[in-house]
Amino acid sequence: MDRIIYYLASLVAVILVFSPHEFAHAYVAYKNGDPTAKFNGRMTLNPLKHLDPAGFVLCAVAGFGWAKPVPINPSNFHNYKKGLFLTAVAGVIANYIVAFIAYLIYVLLLKAFSMMPLNTQFTLVIEDFIVTAFYLTFAYSLYSVVFNLLPLNPLDGFRVVEALSREVNPVQRFLRDYGQMILILLIAESFICSIVAEYYAPAQYFNILGYVGWFAREILGYPIQAAWNWILKL
Repeated sequence: MDRIIYYLASLVAVILVFSPHEFAHAYVAYKNGDPTAKFNGRMTLNPLKHLDPAGFVLCAVAGFGWAKPVPINPSNFHNYKKGLFLTAVAGVIANYIVAFIAYLIYVLLLKAFSMMPLNTQFTLVIEDFIVTAFYLTFAYSLYSVVFNLLPLNPLDGFRVVEALSREVNPVQRFLRDYGQMILILLIAESFICSIVAEYYAPAQYFNILGYVGWFAREILGYPIQAAWNWILKL
């Protein structure tokens, strides 16, 4: 039952993470002069417009996945490099804001549920589902920030590299040509390590994306946790 609750909560969390991320890309691109995403119906928070089935399921199961990329045409930007940079970082900024809000809701729900009278088994399951969904929204949003800033094509980090590079160079060319292959290998390696670790614990130390997740949760998430814990006097 716990595993079922976790995976169902993961599906909700992925929707709450991906939709603002892709909407932010589309909105910032539009504000910088490119209406491509808007004309394609992507400047919306409707998750059905953004979710890629394979990436959606993989993110819910493994914690790392992808949405359908928002179509942009950088040649429409008023300022090419500025527009490219702002559009690239818009998604991760949106995710950090979502993480900030999700952690507050998570803490408030924990406090509210702890003050309720004795619950039935059914209500306990519902409470567990809701609390888990918001905690995973917090965690996955942070994972999305770090994961998407990896400088691998087609992630946002590669667009940042493009925006900050003066010209095409061998490093940028390598990241563009082989980034997707490296990304698939990293996700596959992480997924395999997670499965093996259930039977052989040391396997977790070889999970490369596991360290990305740890950094996101423990380092990037610390200011959010500290801020709300201080504000709420926890």
